[in-house]
Amino acid sequence: MKKVSLLLLMVMGLSLTTVACRETNEEKVEDVTNDVGGTLEDTGDDAKDAIEEGAEEVKENTGTGGTDDY
Repeated sequence: MKKVSLLLLMVMGLSLTTVACRETNEEKVEDVTNDVGGTLEDTGDDAKDAIEEGAEEVKENTGTGGTDDY
């Protein structure tokens, strides 16, 4: 009887340690969502910078303002 009790206790302990350390799907989804949000924000900033540079180039090349590259 003592061996059976110890065996059951060991099985319960092992099952609790393997189940308790699992990452849930909700955590994975949250991580992916945060990564995508950061990427979209960076892409938006890059697009904004490119548009501003293009506008400055237009101003320079049409003579409506800005500083010339020459």
